[in-house]
Order: sequence, then structure tokens, then C-alpha cells
Amino acid sequence: MENRYNIERKNIVLVGNKNAGKSTLFNELIGFQKSIVSNKEATTTDPVFKSMELIGYGAVKFVDTAGFNDNSAIGKLRVEKTKDEILLSDLILHIISLDELAFEYKDSKKEFLSFLKEKLTKISKDYKDLKKKYIFVFTKSDKNFSFKDELLKENFLLISNVNKNFWYDRLIKKIIEKLKEDCFEKGLLDGLVKEKDNVVLVVPIDTEAPEKRLILPQVEVIRECLDKNINVSITKPDCLSDCIKNLSKIDLVITDSQAFDIVSDILPKELRLTSFSILFARKKGNIDKFLQGAKYLKKLKDEDIVLISESCIHTKSHEDIGTVLIPNLILKKLGKKIKFEFSHGKFIKTDISKYSLIIQCGGCMMSKNDMQNRIKKAKENNVPITNYGIVLSYLKGVFDRARF
Repeated sequence: MENRYNIERKNIVLVGNKNAGKSTLFNELIGFQKSIVSNKEATTTDPVFKSMELIGYGAVKFVDTAGFNDNSAIGKLRVEKTKDEILLSDLILHIISLDELAFEYKDSKKEFLSFLKEKLTKISKDYKDLKKKYIFVFTKSDKNFSFKDELLKENFLLISNVNKNFWYDRLIKKIIEKLKEDCFEKGLLDGLVKEKDNVVLVVPIDTEAPEKRLILPQVEVIRECLDKNINVSITKPDCLSDCIKNLSKIDLVITDSQAFDIVSDILPKELRLTSFSILFARKKGNIDKFLQGAKYLKKLKDEDIVLISESCIHTKSHEDIGTVLIPNLILKKLGKKIKFEFSHGKFIKTDISKYSLIIQCGGCMMSKNDMQNRIKKAKENNVPITNYGIVLSYLKGVFDRARF
């Protein structure tokens, strides 16, 4: 369940150059020493994570990262991991030590504030291009520097290694303010049903269904129904007919995408139908972009390569949706010699420009940031991208009646 909570937590990522004080600040923020702190440069190698509740806001995850200016062979790999965490971030704390600032400023012929503004503008541009929120934090302010008064006067955040009371509350307040900017989160069922409506969930029990448990998409839809006072009934495909007879009114039916055709054949035509995967595509992705991408299924040619991308890693079975069901249905439907490659986990590390289409899983184990980054990367490489649920609605002949 911790993985489930981490998906919804806001990622606050600490970045900056080597020995800027990132790990010291990280440990102060989480309340104990998890990152190793040393005067030696490049102490932090892989990213270090800590999930916690931020009083006044909610669930967050702080991430400590390796320094940017590590030019060693292994250092370049560490920097790549830092860049990955930036892409997944909801807020960046960019750490600059006053030591570093003094060293850079000593040969400058500009006034200090002009020099600083130029430096921060350059850094800000990269974050703005990525559409990331950020805060500049200046560390090691317990030391005496001629320009420290100017920083204080301009209301910059100065962190002292010896006086936590001086800065802690102010930093936390600023973090919360940034996280709350434009914080509207679309619900899974927004625009499809309303309070007191009746929803039926169709849940197949096959070899991939965990014993005695529901999977995350099913659990999250049930919880949203309860939160929004929506009546919810749960059934299996082979019990759906009886379920329909026993309910006087049904406003929406939600099924696992692999059962689209079975459920569609049972449902009266007037009943609205969608899938768990489509709901997650609406919440975390760009449903219009995914629908456009689905049109490229018909345009696939012999020897085209399709990437099927899953955000989680799990064992495979003969019924696996991504590696078995979807490829087999595409080959059968199109009658073309399509090639398939597969990606699993947080990042797609291959060169995606070679693909004719990307088919992305529902993303229940992805953050919205991660999903948006995948869509952005596909757009930059002119590769259409779509979603499991949309593809299965087309391949199983229910695209025209499915609700997106």
C-alpha cells in the first residue's frame, strides 16, 4: 500500500551542485538523518526518498539528489538520475550555498543583485520550460558574507546550519503555498456521473487477478464512489445479467478493458459503458491525445514497430494484457506483420522516435507528472500515443459505444 500512497504524494525534489547542503536540508525537513552528510563532495549518489505528512498540506515525498556539477564518469550517470527526478517533481527546491555564490561572484564586475538575478534567471528558464514549480534556497547563511544583508533585504530564503528556528517555518509555509497553486485534481468519474447515481463495476476474476484482493484501479473507483455519494454495485461478467435485472436504474457501467466485448454484448444499448483504464487516462493523461493516437492503429504497416508501455513491473501470464492480449488482437485485426517492443517501469529509456505508435497502460501506478511527461516525449518525437482501454475498445468492437 505504501507504493499506492506514493503515487498520490507530491514530489518535492532537492537539487543543486555538489556540497551545496542538499542532504543537510533534506535531513532537517524529514526530522532525522537519512541522507549521509559529509564535507566530502558527491556524498549522495542515488536519489534518497522519504514519504511523510506535511502538516497544513498532506502527503508529500522529499527526494534528495546527487549534485549537478559531477563530471566524473559515474557522476554523469548520477546527474541523469537527478534529471529523471526533476521530470517527476511537483516542486523543486534549488539549493545554492553562499560559499558557491561567493566563489562565482568574486570575479564578477557587476553589482551583486544584478549578478544574482542573471544567475537565477538562467536556472529558472530550464524549470519554466519544463513547467515546474521551484523555490530558490540559499544555504550556509551562518557564515559571514558581504552580500548576505542584500539577500535578506530582498526576502530570499536563507538557511542556517545552526539556527533551524530562523528559517524552518518560513520554508515550510512557502512549500505549501507553491504546492497549493493550481492544485485542482480531476476525479476519475468527473463529468460521467453525479451524486446518488448508480454505477456497476464489472470485475473479471482470471489468472491475473490477485487472490482475495481487488486491483488498484478497482479500489480507487470504489473509494471515489463512496466519497462522492455514488451508489456502487460490483459483479463478475458471468453475473452481469442478473445484476442488471436486480437494479431499477443504472447510470454507468465500468468494466475491465479486456472484458469490453463480453460486457457490451450483455448490456442493453442505452446503458453507458467505459473501463477502468479509460478513467485513469482521463484523470492522468490527455484523453483527446489518446483518442487521436488510436486512429493510427488503422495506419500501421508491415514492419512498423509498436511500443507497449507499462508503468509497473509484474510477472507475466498467458492472459497478460500488455504482452499477450493486445499484440495478438492487433495482429488478428490488422492482418499486418507488426513488430512489438515492451517497456516496464518508471521511465522509457529507449529512443522512441523509431516507433509508429505507443500504447500506454492505464497508469494506475504512475503519477500524473509521469504520464504527462510520456505524452510530452511522444509529441516531441512525433510519435502518436494512446491507451490500453481505448485500444481494447477498438479491437473488441465497442469503440462507438464506449464513454471517454
